Amino acid sequence: MLARRAPRRRPFRPAMAALGLALSLCTPALCTPPLAAEPQETITLKVVGGLAGVSQYTRYEEPFWRHRVTELTKGRVTAEITPFDRAGFRAEEVLPLMRLGVVPFGTALVAVVSSEEPEFNAVDLPALNPDIGRLRETVRLYRPHLRDILQERYGVELLSIYTYPAQVTWCTRPFNGLSDLSGRRVRTSSVGQAEMFEALGATSVVIPFADTVAALRAGVVECAVTGTLSGYTVGLHEVTSHVHSMALTWGVSMFGANKATWDSLPADLRETIRQGLAELETSIWDAAAQQTGEGLDCSAGRPGCTTGRPGRMTVVPVTPADQQRRRQLLIETVLPRWIDRCGESCSSAWNTYLGPSLGILTRPD
Repeated sequence: MLARRAPRRRPFRPAMAALGLALSLCTPALCTPPLAAEPQETITLKVVGGLAGVSQYTRYEEPFWRHRVTELTKGRVTAEITPFDRAGFRAEEVLPLMRLGVVPFGTALVAVVSSEEPEFNAVDLPALNPDIGRLRETVRLYRPHLRDILQERYGVELLSIYTYPAQVTWCTRPFNGLSDLSGRRVRTSSVGQAEMFEALGATSVVIPFADTVAALRAGVVECAVTGTLSGYTVGLHEVTSHVHSMALTWGVSMFGANKATWDSLPADLRETIRQGLAELETSIWDAAAQQTGEGLDCSAGRPGCTTGRPGRMTVVPVTPADQQRRRQLLIETVLPRWIDRCGESCSSAWNTYLGPSLGILTRPD
């Protein structure tokens, strides 16, 4: 008869004991295995930005969309940006293309799209905003109307409003203010500018920005209206002697999105992008103010110039006579001509949003 073997004891394993205890305490609420987190799909936005080559695009817009928006959204959003003058269509077409969704996110230069929608141009009429403080107030007051027009007529959500530095008057011979420009040939870049200078007794000549220096050097024109820093950058300080410090226009642009595209984004991403764009807008406006002064400082060789070779120009100060003449031009020429082109809707918009703050109301026909 075989002797019975004693049962073999399994060695005690703390890990196994702990597992057994955990299982004995398990409840469905606590022990349901977690689902594997699904990776979130990265959203890529197609953006048409502002003018290529200028600091607003290279220093602010492009870095925001290529890098900052991805940081803000923790990698959930990336973007591809192209300047509108290299996007393969005319700048006048950007809003219709945004309405169709062909351009999901885009920048519209007010002076350009106003050829089809003169109502947009109210924020940057010649002689309206002689300094950036007034421009800020004008944009603040008119912004709700711009937002409504873009939504109702184009299905576009307004997200930001930008500005370029001030556009001022450069001349090859001395002058003391606006009234001294009578009889001179002046390079202009818009219908409104042309009308204003013609009211001053000057002759308006339309010349592309790239040809301005050559036109001044050849005597085709004696004066030119363009940006303070951009004018200095292309060498206007080398072919002119005097520059007026009064801003005539600025170069305001609107940034927005196709409404359907915008609404399709998750709500938290929309809020994050809005907050980021608010910061971008502030940076661009601060830079426009700084560059307006820097352009004048560099052209005159003043201490405020930090880049480039200082010029030796005379900066013509804004006098009380200039301010009076500017207001007269706005009331008697710029506003009536603009309303002639735009119609009753512009007159109504002006009287509702801008006229009361300036004490200038238009009369209905």
